[in-house]
Amino acid sequence: MKLDVFNNYVAEVCNRFAIDEETLFVKSKRRDIVDARHLLYYLCYTRPMRIVYIQEYMADRGYTINHSSVIHGISIVDGKLDTDNDYVETVKDIQKCSIL
Repeated sequence: MKLDVFNNYVAEVCNRFAIDEETLFVKSKRRDIVDARHLLYYLCYTRPMRIVYIQEYMADRGYTINHSSVIHGISIVDGKLDTDNDYVETVKDIQKCSIL
């Protein structure tokens, strides 16, 4: 049920960051990839989706992530939303596009 939502968010986030889906699930500390993953965690969490499901769906795509790292990514996006209006609009746009 939530897998469809996750997959839609993956497609939208990759589109916004101009990266392909395979790149999103590669262990990398490149800033654009990390930001894209953090946004994905945030979108899923606010849907709402349990963190364990986010971890499971990430692992299914080959990216193992621990609970605390997902929470950290969510908090990073929360901070950006407080200071960056463009980021707020991006989140709203993705949420509108991914309504199932």
